[in-house]
Amino acid sequence: MTSLAPQMPAESVLGKPFVFASASMRELVRTVQQVACSNATVLITGESGSGKELIACALHQYSLRCNSPWIDVNAGSLPEHLVESELFGYEKGAFSGAESMKPGLFELAHTGTLFLDEIGELEPRTQVKLLRVLDGAPYYRLGGVRKVSVDVRVIAATSGELGGLMQRGAFRRELYYRLRQIHLHVPPLRERPEDIRPLAELFLRESAPACSFSPGALDALQQYSWPGNVRELRNAVLTASVLARGSEATVVDLPSEVKARVSAPNWATPTRLKEMERQMIVQAFAKTGGSPQLAASMLGISKRTISRKLKRYGIALPDGIAA
Repeated sequence: MTSLAPQMPAESVLGKPFVFASASMRELVRTVQQVACSNATVLITGESGSGKELIACALHQYSLRCNSPWIDVNAGSLPEHLVESELFGYEKGAFSGAESMKPGLFELAHTGTLFLDEIGELEPRTQVKLLRVLDGAPYYRLGGVRKVSVDVRVIAATSGELGGLMQRGAFRRELYYRLRQIHLHVPPLRERPEDIRPLAELFLRESAPACSFSPGALDALQQYSWPGNVRELRNAVLTASVLARGSEATVVDLPSEVKARVSAPNWATPTRLKEMERQMIVQAFAKTGGSPQLAASMLGISKRTISRKLKRYGIALPDGIAA
């Protein structure tokens, strides 16, 4: 009978499911486990949406700091005039509106891990102060007169090319090498197609637990190149779960850009024709409330024929309804 494929063994890092099947991700996770207990700074590179934050979470969870704070911030999301105050804090009266002292993210992460996403967006002035803190130097809060010392493991990530930023003078070379004590690269989803199905089925279980993918839908997901990586896959699965008729998400429920990659000639093969027939039967039962007689009438075939096709395609009827 139609059902979800067996679930891949999954871990959870900081409450987020961590599913993978490809050899490249298995090797990456082995490396993460190996370096997690080091205090070395780690730079994670990879395309947007490929899973860099999840790798950073894993580094924290596998480390000796796992019971200490985990603080994450996207450097690109911070307003330029607030970056320094957010990272290093400020004293009361440091500027207009500073009505009380506020500890910075480094202080909040004391004894734990600070994850700086999109580190390439950090302004040059803040890069200098960050470099000094990474080298162990105490620092002043904005408007402060007393130095603050922290014990923080820093993990940084970027989806951009820091080499190009360094050539243009937008990113300090010495900071790059200080952040890159250990370098981890997360491969894009198109380079690890073995991860597409387990990830897609995980996302479908999260959004529609009673729904499953048709073979044709899984095939379409595998054919697509996923320029938006895991983030795009998650959104595509959400779309399919919302548009699905009945308990099965088919090719027609996928986003247009995913369906467009399914080559038209393949639809004429016997396998594709069987898939189309199967989808029509499933949709007919969904529209008729599971009635074999009404479904057969809608499709223009006999009840005996539809009963035979139910067995051929492994389609289960609702409890209490006989074929």
